[in-house]
Amino acid sequence: MLASLTAIVLGLAVLIWSADRFIYGAAALSRNLGVSPLLIGLTIVGFGTSAPELLVSAFAAAQGNPGLAIGNAVGSNIANIALILGITALVAPLAVGSRILRREMPLLLLVMVFAGVLLLDGHLGRLDGALLLLGLAVVLAWVIHDGLRGRKDPADPMEAEFDAEIPKEVPTRLALIWLVLGLLALLISARVLVWGAVNVAETLGVSDLIIGLTIIAIGTSLPELAASVVSARHGEPDIAIGNVIGSNMFNLLGVMAFPGLIYPAAVPGEVLTRDYPVMFGLTLLLLAMAFGLRGRMGRVGRPGGLLLVACFVGYLVWLGYSM
Repeated sequence: MLASLTAIVLGLAVLIWSADRFIYGAAALSRNLGVSPLLIGLTIVGFGTSAPELLVSAFAAAQGNPGLAIGNAVGSNIANIALILGITALVAPLAVGSRILRREMPLLLLVMVFAGVLLLDGHLGRLDGALLLLGLAVVLAWVIHDGLRGRKDPADPMEAEFDAEIPKEVPTRLALIWLVLGLLALLISARVLVWGAVNVAETLGVSDLIIGLTIIAIGTSLPELAASVVSARHGEPDIAIGNVIGSNMFNLLGVMAFPGLIYPAAVPGEVLTRDYPVMFGLTLLLLAMAFGLRGRMGRVGRPGGLLLVACFVGYLVWLGYSM
């Protein structure tokens, strides 16, 4: 038990560090290759923060633990909105000024409906996984197209925010070293984390799904927390929210695809009756805050942040009673 807990703690610590180094190397390399900061932010940074979830779910599915993999994807989305954005808004209120971001939010809702329809039959199979990956390709193409269009709009604040955050003047060789080192560390730490989590679940008699929804989901969402809080403190609220939106879309289309492709299995009933509705409801709440009222700029202030965190605590209590 002690070895398993140690594996979880060390695995999460290395996972967070390696995700940061992987994104740093990929972003710096892309900038050196002439990719615009806006496109780097919308793709590499926005989706790259989900690299931990992707690898953890892949290893969990390969080990025959699809419940942990599915719980990780759905639980991370719940944690991203309720916990990550909630804490970030408590640190610094988030005003939504980017038109690009306002176009991405309804897209996230569309992605949730699409993924939900595939899960409705209670089975996540290879065809479902393939359709989710196809959906991811379509979303990536749309985001890149929207990013190229957004570059022509100098009034959109996301361009300047990403330009300030994307690493500058990093030698290509150093960027490649961080990229490869970050990826290798991600692979090793994800494998160690899954091993520890499965052992703890078996020892305590807790389902893989619950472990995926709680310990793993919160742990793999920590890179989003770090990125969002730093962005908010730097006066870049659109990046803070954009990271969560990009990550949530990737979790549903990319991370969720791997259990279906690697280990087709039944979807736990609780996911459809409890967890997915909670995720959907929190997303609607975020959209209501972000779009504002009567045409005014949307804002996730401290009261909204407190409400989101309270929702997350309530959800954890619900999970506790469900065990």
